Amino acid sequence: MSFSSTVKEELERAMGSARHCRMAELAAIMEFCGRIEKDKSGSCRLILDTDNESVKGKYRALLKKMYNVASPDEPDDDTCYLILEGLGIIDRSGVMRDTNAPASSLLLKQSCCKRAFLRGAYMCVGSMSDPKSSYHLEFVCDTRAQAQQIVTLLSDFEIDSRIIERKKHYVAYIKEGESIVDFLGICEAHVALMNMENDRILKEVSNSVNRRNNCDVANIKKTVNAAARQIEDIEFLRDNYGLDKLSDNLREMALIRLEYPDATLPELGKEFNPPLGKSGVNHRLRKLSELADKYRNI
Repeated sequence: MSFSSTVKEELERAMGSARHCRMAELAAIMEFCGRIEKDKSGSCRLILDTDNESVKGKYRALLKKMYNVASPDEPDDDTCYLILEGLGIIDRSGVMRDTNAPASSLLLKQSCCKRAFLRGAYMCVGSMSDPKSSYHLEFVCDTRAQAQQIVTLLSDFEIDSRIIERKKHYVAYIKEGESIVDFLGICEAHVALMNMENDRILKEVSNSVNRRNNCDVANIKKTVNAAARQIEDIEFLRDNYGLDKLSDNLREMALIRLEYPDATLPELGKEFNPPLGKSGVNHRLRKLSELADKYRNI
């Protein structure tokens, strides 16, 4: 099972305690997965267009808790009217608004209701990549107005999101791992949140180790290349200038470097009596290199 499906299963079990929160979540389900059929007599039917079992389960649970209907899949006419009126789809005069329009802002005034709506929206049209590989969460909406509503609600929780057009749909998406973690917390997917945080920590530790290893390898290469150049310069002076012409300090440095070609600067410094610091060793080797360059150009 994908990480996204696991999140939806967890969200199916999460439900607001207040009626207004449940209504907000039901509004999200109806907006993104529901449709309304009206027969010639004027009776309405609520139809859920989804194959997602988590969404179906949440829809039944909401209708059962809110309206105590015997058969949540087919609520009777009176219950349908109550639901549609509660969602603001039908007013008291029986006029039905555009069912493709975003949910009424009257249902989303409180922070808890916004959380519930986002939870329902994610269950219907949301998905996210496995955080072990990448960070990406998105809502695939039919209209730009729906996508903009998602972006606006996310911004209320200081979560940055964007909208892109993909074929005939509008996609509201989040790319930052920290923002996705915040979103899971908002929707009360606490188990998924902890699993994702664990994956993020492991990934960060792994990346840190890799960076350190790469840095160590780079430093080793740098040390080896520098030692090779130093030995090359000393051998040039030996063959073309003569080490006996060097000052005592530089001759001693040249001989020690030739004797210990793989040693680091601090290790070379320990071979002097008294020991020489890293900066002192580096200074003498640089003098030898400058002298070699001088005679190469003659």
